[in-house]
Parts: sequence; C-alpha cells; structure tokens
Amino acid sequence: MRNPMSLLFGSIPSPPFQELVLGPLHFRMYGLCIALGVLASVTLARHRWAARGGDPEDITTVALVAVPAGLIGARLYHVITDWPDLYSDGRWWPNAFLVWKGGLGIPGGVLLGALAAIFMARRMKMDWKLMADAAAPALPIAQAIGRLGNYFNQELYGRPTGLPWGLQVENPPLRYPVETLFHPTFLYEGLWNLALAGLI
Repeated sequence: MRNPMSLLFGSIPSPPFQELVLGPLHFRMYGLCIALGVLASVTLARHRWAARGGDPEDITTVALVAVPAGLIGARLYHVITDWPDLYSDGRWWPNAFLVWKGGLGIPGGVLLGALAAIFMARRMKMDWKLMADAAAPALPIAQAIGRLGNYFNQELYGRPTGLPWGLQVENPPLRYPVETLFHPTFLYEGLWNLALAGLI
C-alpha cells in the first residue's frame, strides 16, 4: 500500500513510451539519451579546451576514437559482470550486442574511453593531462544525461519507497504489488553527477 505522502504529492510516472517514432524510423529513447550525453560532453570539452588555447577540433578528433572505445568498454564490462545472470544460457549471441536494450557498465566505458583518448592525444602531440583537465567535467555531464535512458528503459531503480518522488514501474518484480513505488536511483546518480560536474 502506498504511503499517504505519495498519495498526496504524487509520484514519478512510468515513461509513456520507450521509442521516438518519426515515420518509418524508430529511435530508442535509451540510445537518444546516450547520444545527447555524448554530444553535450564533447561540446563542453571543446569549449574548455578552446579556453585553454587549444583547437576545439582536436577534441572532436579525439572523441571520434574515444567515444566508440568507451561504448565498447561499457558493453564489455556489462556482459562480463552480468554473464551468469543474462548470457550463460548459451543465448549470448546476439544478445550481447543489443546495446539499445540497455546494459552499459560505466567503469568499463571510462577505462577504455580514457585509454583511447590518451592514446589519440599523445599521437596528436597534445598535452593529454591538460586535455584530461578540460574534459573532466564533461564525463559526469554525459553520465547525468545518459542516466535518463534508464528511466525510459524502466531499469536501475532501487527498493520500494513511500517518498513523494517514488517511481512508478509498469512491470514491477512479481513479489511487489503493482502499485508499489521505487527509489529512482538513476535520478539520484544523475543529480550527483551534475553536482560533481559543478564542483570540478
């Protein structure tokens, strides 16, 4: 049964859709959130790099390598860490490649993306430490925006809650009543990332 506070002040509704449909084209909101996060982070890094006297196009060149590497690293991390639960039944192919359904491990993305960025910066004779300083707040910005994708995918929510900002889940775990509200942990992390970007 819902907490009276949530009944009084409402809750976060479940998303009305998971795809943006434009004629024959279907765009998963999860993927759009990831893309928007990448675009925002690259734009911020370009601006900060230019403020340090660098050519913003250098950041774009680095991003063209670092972003795909980061996505590969994030997916690899997810597949490896979730292998026993999601992929060990022999159906890992092609399930391991269905990125638009969710499943990106941030530690793997940051690690492989950072290594690729440093490699490219050194190859381009850039000061990679200065570049890292310019790009530092861009990472949590991308993470904050990308976390919205978890909302549309109805994933990464927490335990049941009676707080007014509890999240409605369309298909909650079977052990919970349909009207149960859950902690929107993806929202907490998104706000934490915005605060971190502000501090940096």
